[in-house]
Amino acid sequence: MTATGATTTTPEVGPDLAAPATGRLQLALNVDDLDAAIEFYSRMFGLRPVKVKPGYANFAIAEPPLKLVLFSGAGEPGTLNHLGVEVTTADAVSAADARLRADGLETTEVADTNCCFAAKTETWLEAPDGQRWEWYVKHDDLAGFDGDTEIREIGSTCCP
Repeated sequence: MTATGATTTTPEVGPDLAAPATGRLQLALNVDDLDAAIEFYSRMFGLRPVKVKPGYANFAIAEPPLKLVLFSGAGEPGTLNHLGVEVTTADAVSAADARLRADGLETTEVADTNCCFAAKTETWLEAPDGQRWEWYVKHDDLAGFDGDTEIREIGSTCCP
């Protein structure tokens, strides 16, 4: 159910495009009305999301290379949830984490997690102004937000 009381429907989904070899940026937004946001971004980018779940939609956009994620009921609508860099391998996540740490940036360290309806290898860091960045590779789709078949309340942020 959306914040306006309307029931969220599951629209037809598009193909899940693998991340390009060079990776792609991820933009995760908090939205008020998931159906309206899905409709807007579907029209804007000319494609449907690859995954739609209660309170969640995920677009894999080839041009420009972008992973657009929408969260309904998480944080203030119209605000940034988090940013990310999707890469193609767990080794690329580990290499990024090592580079970030060598440059003096604090990360959460590399971990295998279940979050956002996916099994992933990821590391997180925070920018000086508080923006959260995720460096990750998706291994598999999951039925539940954090791996459980039960859908839980998403909360204010995606993951750690």
